[in-house]
Amino acid sequence: MVGAQSRVSRRTGNKQDRINFLVAVVFLLALALALKVAYLQVIRGDYYTARAASMHKVNTKIEPERGKIYLSDRTKEDGLYPLATNKEYIAIFAVPKDLEDKKRVIDKVYEFFRADSIQKEVDKLLDKQDEESLMQALNQAGRPEAEIRAAHRQLLADYGYQEARKQKRQALIEAKKQEVYNDLEARLSRPNDPYELLEKKVDAELAKQFHLALMSDLWQNAGLDPDELKIENNKIYRTDNGALVPLIYAGIGYQSEYYRYYIDNELACHVLGYTDNEKTEENGVLTRHGRYGLEGFFDEELAGRQGEVQGERGAGGTLIVLDRQHEEKKNGDDLVMTIDRSMQFQAAGLVKKAVEAYSADSATIIVMEPKTGGILAMASYPGFDPNNYNQVKDGALLNNPAIFDAYEPGSVFKPITMAAAINDGKINPSSVYNDPGQMMVEGWPKPIGNSDFSSKGAHGTQNMTQVLEKSLNTGAIYAMRTIGKERFAEYVKAFGFGEKTGIELEGESKGSIANLTTKKIKEISAATASFGQGLSATPIQVITGFATLANGGKLVKPNIVKEIRKADGDVLTTPITEPRQVISPEAAAMVTSMLIRVVDDGKSYRTLKMPGYYIAGKTGTAQIYDQRAAAWSNLYNHTFVGYAPADDPKFVILVRVARPRGFEYAESTAVPIARQMNEFILKYWQVPENRR
Repeated sequence: MVGAQSRVSRRTGNKQDRINFLVAVVFLLALALALKVAYLQVIRGDYYTARAASMHKVNTKIEPERGKIYLSDRTKEDGLYPLATNKEYIAIFAVPKDLEDKKRVIDKVYEFFRADSIQKEVDKLLDKQDEESLMQALNQAGRPEAEIRAAHRQLLADYGYQEARKQKRQALIEAKKQEVYNDLEARLSRPNDPYELLEKKVDAELAKQFHLALMSDLWQNAGLDPDELKIENNKIYRTDNGALVPLIYAGIGYQSEYYRYYIDNELACHVLGYTDNEKTEENGVLTRHGRYGLEGFFDEELAGRQGEVQGERGAGGTLIVLDRQHEEKKNGDDLVMTIDRSMQFQAAGLVKKAVEAYSADSATIIVMEPKTGGILAMASYPGFDPNNYNQVKDGALLNNPAIFDAYEPGSVFKPITMAAAINDGKINPSSVYNDPGQMMVEGWPKPIGNSDFSSKGAHGTQNMTQVLEKSLNTGAIYAMRTIGKERFAEYVKAFGFGEKTGIELEGESKGSIANLTTKKIKEISAATASFGQGLSATPIQVITGFATLANGGKLVKPNIVKEIRKADGDVLTTPITEPRQVISPEAAAMVTSMLIRVVDDGKSYRTLKMPGYYIAGKTGTAQIYDQRAAAWSNLYNHTFVGYAPADDPKFVILVRVARPRGFEYAESTAVPIARQMNEFILKYWQVPENRR
């Protein structure tokens, strides 16, 4: 009995112990929970409150519209022609796990977006190989160039060669096609991949055609026209009795976004620059930023300011905008250029013609109003398409040669030298000197001669007008020596050489007059500078110097933006900077009269003369020094600068042809191009004849 009671007592005690244990556990759990709640509410309360709010609050950035860029256009009622604007483009993407016919998608992507570019790439490669083969043959001594070129043309026309080239072309295309297929196959085979970008920045109409091609075997495509389709919410819809009906192709979607669009492709490309395809953050602004040209210089003004909406997600995901938490977007400013559309179009055609006709590396034309500094045309070739800037193989093509390329201008610098000496009263157009044909200059071991010394020898007694007409280097040295090296260097700087002009374009170079800014200027440095060598200048600096001569000795800062049109409607007219008087009006008039005689009497300018007009101008042919070979090359820079009508200049023209082949002097290249540009402007502006 006692044993039984003992067992009952032990069971009762054990039960009580378990109860006590459970109570303790519950108590400890409750205590832990209370402590946790206290920790979350007190210590981490702010964090979780913010996190909870973030699940309901929404911050949405509102993209502004980038400002447009206009050319001036006299044929339009409002005087404007939009050159850079914004356009809707489509990004086509795939959801690989949802694709039902992967091969069909790959086939259509290649057909619509890759085939044409691959064929062009292969053709360019084969053309380059043909050109390299020709150049290799030309570099081998022993055969006349004409014979080598004739043999090369015969080879290209040979039937057997053409057939072999076709087979090689097809093999290259197939190889590149297979690369595309392998890449797409790999990307569209990734398991559970929610997003693969197939093509970006696709024209909306082309995206619709692509979609219809994908669906060509499906009933939804019957009788549909791309113009009847609409892209919204990553889908393509057709209209059915006013209602939008989605055209679904499983695994394919479309994102709509606005990009920069350049209406005339390469026209004024160097002036415009381009806008990035991808958004980057710079100075706290996440957007597609402008590069080069106007797009780079005025990036902040064109970009505008992002707006922002702060709200909360309501029932069903609807957005409820919070009071006083809505910042309006500010669209970018519009720019109106001083450039005239018709003149720009003419200049663009002429620079291309110059490169092709003279086998040159490049060509540039600038037209400027001398009284205002306004740029009426600025064109260079070769250029690029800003819509496809990322396809440019050589980044140097993005630079604007008119403001970036610093080169030895050659004899077009001689009027600047004359202007300096005339302004100081040391010479006049009739002043004479004895031309020895060549002369020794301190600091140089060989005599410096005129370009025609080998054929003409010494010219004897010559006046300063004849120095410009015959382009005598010795005469330029003589004029420089009348005022001395230091004074000459002061004039060179006063005309704006050695510093940027300040034109509103990104990427301007300042050239170099370093040889004239040393504490002690060498005689040889001043001598070569007097006829445009041993210093470098950009085309915009050279034409600005001539505009100073045309403008009564007043230097006006070149400008290319006429108006800035703000998004709020305000219009800011670009003020003309206060001109700087570099030389007297009398000195400028004398140099102008000399340059008229140069065109009238110079044999090199026969093609430039125009009945009814006085034209002032000067050519420059500067031999190019090969730095790598440490010797003078057989290549030249050809330049012409002039203004018309010379007695009341309406415009100044610069034509530069870089490295023409087969043409030694600028009279054969730059002068004929200048004549055509002159003739166009005089007729376009209906400038009355005033010369009998």
